[in-house]
Amino acid sequence: MLSIIIPSFKGSTVLKNQLPGFIKYLENKKINYEIIIVDDGSKDGGKTQQIAKDFGCLYFENKKNMGKGAAVKLGMLNAKGDFRIYTDVDIPFEYSAIERFLYYLDFKEFDLAIGDRTLPESTYFSEIPAIRRIGSAIFTFIIGRFITTGMFDTQCGLKGFRGNVAEDLFSVSRINGFAFDAELLYVSLKRNYDIKRLPVKFRNQEGSSVSYLIHGIEILKDLVLLKINHLTGKYKKK
Repeated sequence: MLSIIIPSFKGSTVLKNQLPGFIKYLENKKINYEIIIVDDGSKDGGKTQQIAKDFGCLYFENKKNMGKGAAVKLGMLNAKGDFRIYTDVDIPFEYSAIERFLYYLDFKEFDLAIGDRTLPESTYFSEIPAIRRIGSAIFTFIIGRFITTGMFDTQCGLKGFRGNVAEDLFSVSRINGFAFDAELLYVSLKRNYDIKRLPVKFRNQEGSSVSYLIHGIEILKDLVLLKINHLTGKYKKK
């Protein structure tokens, strides 16, 4: 029923710490699931692959580091679930979000369910360092103002899709870096998919690799590329 995709870059230690509690939660809720770990070229001597094996997860890898978007895409296109959710390697949000996302994707029949850290019920921004909060706010504003027209939190690391919608979006996605979230929502809006924004509660942050200076510049470049891709017809349905 449910595929959960977790991209990882040099995240073997974080995975080892975070997977046991997450799997226990899913088992207790009797959710029919598969977890897909995608190693984005970590070159860690097989540590990530071994952890995936130890915890009964499926494993895929990019031979070289290509970016979070490429890792999520590889996992999504190899998933079998009727519903597919991706989250970050440290599984930063409360586990109960999984049930809430499934409810809106399944019973409410939304095409996408996305975490939105700006909603009043969310707690994320009140519990992270100020510099990270400011950097995230700046890029959230830029993307929401110029790309997704009012849908401001594109970068939340928790998004869910109906299976057929995931296959459509990821079959045409082209951005491998952190702006891939914005690309997915941009194409979804052009497709008129029904999107449900949901509040998220911060649970954990371990080993984040995001630098808002370095990755911020990359995101801005990718946003320009996104517009070019659209104008040149790269996002037409396959």
